[in-house]
Amino acid sequence: MKVTVVGAGNVGATCADVLATREIANEIVLVDIKEGFAEGKALDIWQKAPIIGYDSRTVGVTGDYARTADSDVVVITSGLPRKPGMSRDDLISTNAGIVKTVTEQVVKYSPNAIIIVVSNPLDVMTYQAHLTSGLPREKVFGMAGILDTARYRAFLAEALNVSPKDIQAVLMGGHGDTMVPLPRYTTVGGIPVTELIGKEELDAIVQRTAVGGGELVKLMGTSAWYAPGAAAAQMVEAIVRDQRRVFPVCIELQGEYGINGVYLGAPVILGRNGIEKVIELQLNDEEKALLETSRGHVKEVMDALDNMSKASA
Repeated sequence: MKVTVVGAGNVGATCADVLATREIANEIVLVDIKEGFAEGKALDIWQKAPIIGYDSRTVGVTGDYARTADSDVVVITSGLPRKPGMSRDDLISTNAGIVKTVTEQVVKYSPNAIIIVVSNPLDVMTYQAHLTSGLPREKVFGMAGILDTARYRAFLAEALNVSPKDIQAVLMGGHGDTMVPLPRYTTVGGIPVTELIGKEELDAIVQRTAVGGGELVKLMGTSAWYAPGAAAAQMVEAIVRDQRRVFPVCIELQGEYGINGVYLGAPVILGRNGIEKVIELQLNDEEKALLETSRGHVKEVMDALDNMSKASA
């Protein structure tokens, strides 16, 4: 199996490192536009192999997509972080251009690859990659739900003083402030979380999860990379090993939850063919209202991208 990770920055390099350490693919190719950057990261990961004990080979290239040919899965992490003074539209325009160019190269050399988008703003970058690739939605989707859910589970484990392994949860909607928490579907060792923690404390954890990325930016001055990189690698593993894991991922909804043509996080079965099935939960009125708010927010950003594309046409 061959996996390509586009973007050798913190998130991409972490993803490649987890893939190699867990021996998820025979070959992992790192690609970056900065001369020697991907080569150095890949070499560093490969030199760790004798220490940790793994066989996966990591290779780095500068802009040479021919080296990525026939990849089974491609993870796109390329893009710029939002900088001081940069508007949302500036970020969308810049990163959409990067994701478009990368996706064109990916499809050219690996037309059968499954594409996982990690670039931000996540929901609209998944939209861009899907448009550009022309592939079915089952083969182009975004990583956000696993990351948001992991943060939620980590905070709950801390509050309850239990192992995060025993916490299962589902979050839906857009990545960020309008994510939709589903405490009804959150359990600790099979026990509903609402039996173990009060509503006020649970609400505070949900809110902390919604702004989880911002909390890390304030602490470090830059965005997260360990958890996002590992989350993308977990998605790759589910595909490569045909695990049929149930994960929340960003996908174009086509009638599910009464929503059409908007890219939102929803629970799916992830396996060898990409998204094997979209799971449609029976949401209550409050959850439906939150999902509609999230839908409206993501649609606004999608419309902003559409308007930019028309203006530049």
